[in-house]
Amino acid sequence: MQFQLSGQQIDVTQALRDHVTAKLDRLTRLDDRIVSLNVVLSVDKLQQCAEGTLNVAGKSLHAEASETDMYVSIDNLFDMLVTQLRRHREKLCDKHQREVREIRQYG
Repeated sequence: MQFQLSGQQIDVTQALRDHVTAKLDRLTRLDDRIVSLNVVLSVDKLQQCAEGTLNVAGKSLHAEASETDMYVSIDNLFDMLVTQLRRHREKLCDKHQREVREIRQYG
């Protein structure tokens, strides 16, 4: 999996990088078919923003989070991405189970 972390108008410190890579483990435990993850951290006056794009085989998931603390923004971002990834996996499982039922019914 490719992982890219960048900052706009902010220096990405080692502590921020460590925090993001620690959260990355949650995503890799859910799905091993993740192609890439791009995370962009930015500051806009008093808002600390985290934006992420997760590319899974056949789908691109995107989430944004803004808080007054960068670490909370990162946590919220990964919560959103985990939720989207779970939904995506459920849709795939439901689709495959439906296909198997149809084959058994008509086959």
